[in-house]
Amino acid sequence: MTSSVVIDDSVNDPSTGIWFAVPGGFTEIPIDVLLAPPASTEADRLRESLAPLAQAIPDGVTRQQFVAQLASGRQLLGALREVGTVHCSLGVHQDDVGEGSGRTLHSLFTVSWRGIAWSPRSVSAARAVATAEQHAHVEYLELPSGPASMGETVRTPSPESGLPSTPLLQIYAYLPHPDCKRMAVLMLTTSVVERRTQYRAILRQIAQLTSFESPLVAMQKN
Repeated sequence: MTSSVVIDDSVNDPSTGIWFAVPGGFTEIPIDVLLAPPASTEADRLRESLAPLAQAIPDGVTRQQFVAQLASGRQLLGALREVGTVHCSLGVHQDDVGEGSGRTLHSLFTVSWRGIAWSPRSVSAARAVATAEQHAHVEYLELPSGPASMGETVRTPSPESGLPSTPLLQIYAYLPHPDCKRMAVLMLTTSVVERRTQYRAILRQIAQLTSFESPLVAMQKN
């Protein structure tokens, strides 16, 4: 699961509010494009991009399943957007540890904003993991962006959710913003629970490279 670091396109957007880099193997899911209003230019471009793919599926039933899965994916992204998610990436890596070496591992990385009551950043970081349910492996960090904390949970989707009843490892990094009124929540989710050490290292690396100031601005100051 070793890989190089990829700079996210947010580095060029002065209105982003948060800048970060992800290891190679992560592909961004364009939330804004996939959730674009039906009559928008972005929606037209999405339909044009997907049309050849759908037409290449020879079987009508399989094509319908593809469309249904796409609709389900849009619903999931919509739910993520409602809870403040501003970035979503799909991670695909090759397992290079022990007996599982060679298999393909999948994960989902998200960045979300959460409003918080004002308090010193170190207090907010500690409170985030202290009040969260079932957090394990709690860690407090002093990052280049400021104080932060990490924790993780293992959850199994309920039968009512319609999702496979496979345990999911969710690793969190909580980074309070300098304005002390909001918090960036980085989350890495995977069903490969036994690789928690490796995925925790990945999220820690991303957190280390996260900034609330554009790297380009910082470089100009220096």
